[in-house]
Amino acid sequence: PVVRIHYPCNLLIEYTTCFSEEDKGFGPIFEEQPINTIYPEESLEGKVSLNCRARASPFPVYKWRMNNGDVDLTSDRYSMVGGNLVINNPDKQKDAGIYYCLASNSYGMVRSTEATLSFGLYLGEFNLDPFPPEERPEVRVKEGKGMVLLCDPPYHFPDDLSYRWLLNEFPVFITMDKRRFVSQTNGNLYIANVEASDKGNYSCFVSSPSITKSVFSKFIPLIPIPERTTKPYPADIVVQFKDIYALMGQNVTLECFALGNPVPDIRWRKVLEPMPSTAEISTSGAVLKIFNIQLEDEGIYECEAENIRGKDKHQARIYVQAFPEWVEHINDTEVDIGSDLYWPCVATGKPIPTIRWLKNGYAYHKGELRLYDVTFENAGMYQCIAENTHGAIYANAELKILALAPTFEMNPMKKKILAAKGGRVIIECKPKAAPKPKFSWSKGTEWLVNSSRILIWEDGSLEINNITRNDGGIYTCFAENNRGKANSTGTLVITDPTRIILAPINADITVGENATMQCAASFDPALDLTFVWSFNGYVIDFNKENIHYQRNFMLDSNGELLIRNAQLRHAGRYTCTAQTIVDNSSASADLVVRGPPGPPGGLRIEDIRATSVGLTWSRGSDNHSPISKYTIQTKTILSDDWKDAKTDPPIIEGNMEAARAVDLIPWMEYEFRVVATNTLGRGEPSIPSNKIKTDGAAPNVAPSDVGGGGGRNRELTITWAPLSREYHYGNNFGYIVAFKPFDGEEWKKVTVTNPDTGRYVHKDETMSPSTAFQVKVKAFNNKGDGPYSLVAVINSAEDAPSEAPTEVGVKVLSSSEISVHWEHVLEKIVESYQIRYWATHDREVAAHRLQLTSQEYSARLENLLPDTQYFIEVRACNSAGCGPPSDMIEAFTKKAPPSQPPRIISSVRSGSHYIITWDHVVALSNESTVTGYKVLYRPDGQHDGKLYSTHKHSIEVPIPRDGEYVVEVRAHSDGGDGVVSQVKISGESFKTH
Repeated sequence: PVVRIHYPCNLLIEYTTCFSEEDKGFGPIFEEQPINTIYPEESLEGKVSLNCRARASPFPVYKWRMNNGDVDLTSDRYSMVGGNLVINNPDKQKDAGIYYCLASNSYGMVRSTEATLSFGLYLGEFNLDPFPPEERPEVRVKEGKGMVLLCDPPYHFPDDLSYRWLLNEFPVFITMDKRRFVSQTNGNLYIANVEASDKGNYSCFVSSPSITKSVFSKFIPLIPIPERTTKPYPADIVVQFKDIYALMGQNVTLECFALGNPVPDIRWRKVLEPMPSTAEISTSGAVLKIFNIQLEDEGIYECEAENIRGKDKHQARIYVQAFPEWVEHINDTEVDIGSDLYWPCVATGKPIPTIRWLKNGYAYHKGELRLYDVTFENAGMYQCIAENTHGAIYANAELKILALAPTFEMNPMKKKILAAKGGRVIIECKPKAAPKPKFSWSKGTEWLVNSSRILIWEDGSLEINNITRNDGGIYTCFAENNRGKANSTGTLVITDPTRIILAPINADITVGENATMQCAASFDPALDLTFVWSFNGYVIDFNKENIHYQRNFMLDSNGELLIRNAQLRHAGRYTCTAQTIVDNSSASADLVVRGPPGPPGGLRIEDIRATSVGLTWSRGSDNHSPISKYTIQTKTILSDDWKDAKTDPPIIEGNMEAARAVDLIPWMEYEFRVVATNTLGRGEPSIPSNKIKTDGAAPNVAPSDVGGGGGRNRELTITWAPLSREYHYGNNFGYIVAFKPFDGEEWKKVTVTNPDTGRYVHKDETMSPSTAFQVKVKAFNNKGDGPYSLVAVINSAEDAPSEAPTEVGVKVLSSSEISVHWEHVLEKIVESYQIRYWATHDREVAAHRLQLTSQEYSARLENLLPDTQYFIEVRACNSAGCGPPSDMIEAFTKKAPPSQPPRIISSVRSGSHYIITWDHVVALSNESTVTGYKVLYRPDGQHDGKLYSTHKHSIEVPIPRDGEYVVEVRAHSDGGDGVVSQVKISGESFKTH
């Protein structure tokens, strides 16, 4: 507590209370405070440290207290390093408790936050046991029914597990989707309705991030039991969330999952309030996460599960509480002796924090702090503590009491004060003084008193109104308190007033036109004049807004404003201010900008039907030109473009605020907006409405392109063009296919439930081939059936060929190729031929198939194995299938060609030729005998060239004229060509590979 006085100090109180004017000391300010600490009982370190550090001048002295008792720093068990407390060989019985540190100097003492030292929690206690070794029983579930596989995790600490489920083997994990869900609360696996594909062995896989360990359970066999028809059943929520208490800033997770057939859709909402902006819903819809939760996010949350058979709802409340947080807290403060002090200290939190005060480290006050007629004893270090059930926060500050005779050294009066004739001036007088002084003023030798024109303020300032030339002169301010007196002098100079002599006038223009706002002023010639323009109270920045705003610098003492290409946003009040350093004068005018209407507001959707909805809106700004009509626009998932809707009435007059959009598509998601029009054009659209879905209706469009025919034996294939999504008109969309023999009377009907299919195949063993049928198709949904298509006539599938190809023969070409030929079948219904072939070591079911057109008589089988027996047969085929096979033919491929390449011995230039010589290639026992050699003579970098055949071990080739040539040599046999050797030649050198 600094006391700036000049008489002996008061030495009767605990801390020094008086210092010189030059004193720069201050009380302790914490830079590091103790924190909650856990000492592992099995630690080998043998000591624990609690930190405390403060800056202060003079340097602070530290003390420690434990459980409100002083720590005996003379004991060998304790030592101090700076302000840090070190406990040697910590003992749970002696040292567990609550600690805080006290830092003090001659200005006062402050107390740190409290910290708890606890024992016994060491990493060895973290654990995740293995699952029990007992086998888990199999689970049998009817297809279409929901089910739960229990995880039942083993003992673990801490409780921060994550869960996944293995399927059959590691690392194949179940992927969560709308049908399958793994709860992170209990680890259970939920399946909304079981499918045949779910069959398998399941294991619960549990991980603990705290100890980076994972375990998994014994496998649970899941056996779906087939059902002829799976029965739908309503949504049933089996994963539910409970009431939650969360601390502000935490992340909150809610789980909700339902069984049902079909798979239920899950929707989330906050009851009677919008969802938090930080809320995220998982792709499956089963998890709602709220990140960084705030107090306003408290409320009731609901999840709703629904399918075609029914819905289920679940609600629970999230309670949000908050750690204390400062709204306003104390700071270092200086007050005059004898004055009053209100020191605000306000915190928010939930529950609402209580406020208590410490002075120099000891309890002092609770609640609001007000000090009256302060004395030196009030100086010291103060701490305001705000606390609730979640914790406490501290605000520290030093209170200094000032006692000082008036002095103008730091803030003398201005030597020259300017004021305009007829105006007002305030001459400040602000000496430093404590307690607050009394003030008086003089002009020359004349004492001034309050009057209708002159007023001496409480803070010492002198106000003069309706200034005249006679008010100019020398003014002196006198300040006096019980510790002394002082004065300061300045001169008041009177100037000519600033006056607007040419004011802006109101203007009325249309969007895109220009406008001029004039402004001129008279002023004192000894001063500089500046013009400032403002628009609706905000100063115009001509550097940033130079596209539309410009000033006319061609006119002296003139601030004319040019507004170019005016837009609707430029309409409003323009104010010109002419100002000097002494005074200013202003004048204003209004600019009206006429243009297309503004956006309508308050758009609401009412009375939703299958093909129409009602809309209401509120009138927007007409921008000074009456609204002539409104247009309703729509947007659907079918297009990203907004389109004008048909309406009732067809023309929506400008004085209307309601209409119906008609001729809409049933069961379609729509957005709506409204646009106003006047004589100046179409305005901006309203904010789009929320998305709504029109009611469903029975389809009214028949499928097109109905046809079909062909297919396999005893089949009737019916096809059509599926209706696009916009014609579905409702849930449970599908098709009804009707057909009958051409001359029959009774139509047979079949339901196709896949909305995207355009094909149905009817199988009937009694159906005659190539029989004419009449067919028609219609669409249906949950609202009813649509119209049938036109009747089409198609034929059932033909019979498969009954004859087998004859005269089948083969020719072995090499070790990997066989040529097959046959005579055509005479039946007209043959569309193709199929060759089946397999090696003796393969089974017939593994036969290769080669499909050929009905015009072909032969084919080549390639990529065969060398020296291998193959079986070959040929069939005639059409769309109904393949006929009987031909007689089976056996063929042996030849032995493989030589595996050794010819070794090129030399490449010798002789006249106009090169002579290339190589070693003879000897075939192995499992290879075909060499019958000769093939030589390819080609330019380097190309694949084509001149091919020679020879039985010799050498050959002559021409010398290349341009660039390099490559000579490739390979052995030839009945099994094919062997491996290549090559040599590069040119007119100068050669290179062998």
